Amino acid sequence: MKRNYKIINIDCANCALKMEQAISRIPGVNSARVNFITGKLSIDSDAEDMTGILEQAGDACRKIDRNAKIVL
Repeated sequence: MKRNYKIINIDCANCALKMEQAISRIPGVNSARVNFITGKLSIDSDAEDMTGILEQAGDACRKIDRNAKIVL
């Protein structure tokens, strides 16, 4: 199931690409897309409960850009 979220405070397109790659490696995530221009995060996952995946995704984003935040 594909879910969309808002991601804010990304500094550059390169950071967005790194975030996309890091989120894609999270267990349970089939694919992820981060659009730097629109601030949109799309996660495709078979998981029913996205809480754990979103926590890991938030941690991964902050490792790349400490000000980045996923908004629910």
